[in-house]
Amino acid sequence: MKQFTMPHTQITAPNVVLGLMRIAEKSDEEIRSLVRAARDAGIDFVDHADIYGGATHRCEERFAEAMQLTPSEREQVTIQSKAGIVTDGPYFDFSYDHLIRSVEGSLRALGTDYLDILLLHRPDALVEPEEVARAFDELQAAGKVKHFGVSNHTPRQIELLQKHLDQPIVANQLQLSITHSTFIAQGVTANMQGTDQAIVRDGGGILDFCRLHDITVQAWSPFQARFFDGVFLGHPEFTELNAVIDRLAAKYDVTPEGIATAWITRHPAQMQVVLGTTTPQRVSDSAAGSEVPLTRAEWYELFRAAGWMVP
Repeated sequence: MKQFTMPHTQITAPNVVLGLMRIAEKSDEEIRSLVRAARDAGIDFVDHADIYGGATHRCEERFAEAMQLTPSEREQVTIQSKAGIVTDGPYFDFSYDHLIRSVEGSLRALGTDYLDILLLHRPDALVEPEEVARAFDELQAAGKVKHFGVSNHTPRQIELLQKHLDQPIVANQLQLSITHSTFIAQGVTANMQGTDQAIVRDGGGILDFCRLHDITVQAWSPFQARFFDGVFLGHPEFTELNAVIDRLAAKYDVTPEGIATAWITRHPAQMQVVLGTTTPQRVSDSAAGSEVPLTRAEWYELFRAAGWMVP
């Protein structure tokens, strides 16, 4: 498993993360088996959110109930959670009161004194950056959150926050897979008039912005074809792509999940892949792609086979 020091932190992080949004109905043993498979693969970084699990903080509670981490075991795991989505509505809330209340709830549910990273989930159109800054200052001063980041944010939204924050934004969690990679594809076809792929949809090059500012991109839904409409692996709509994936999987002696992971981890931006599976074997299979040395030609072949234009 490739590891790196996350910029602006002292966290030694794997480039594959275990997402735990689907464990609410799993038994203690199923959760332990999932986490054990991840740890065996070198994944010691877990991703939560206050809204995961139906009831607020439910997946965080289930993780704590199943794992029963001792203080020393807690120190061996990087725990990241997210706040800002209110499911009634839904709507978004980055107010001081909501962020403080959400973090306090996450800490109780997880049975821990601190979060390693807190992400602001989806952008709040009514954000008041001064409110966010006040919450971050209080949470950091109390030792309740060590580092802060965002999810699904554009460059300008990050700059607006950063203008008021004393803490650096350390991560931006964005949807990314071979087939859902508009923020990569746009840059490939920049300056091509009349090409839909060339349209800037993220406010100005989010990937390059994150690289310039040492913000770690975390890729969620790495196997999703588009937006929650099923995976591309084995899907008849992506016959050409799957043929290339299968050939490369055989070459590198990994599964298709490993190649899908490798396409993201091969990128020099040093991104993290956030897995959402609850199947231990799929965690192991995906993690095996962490160090697959795809060549430039292979990376672009997968990109083209997914339907993207390479001029």
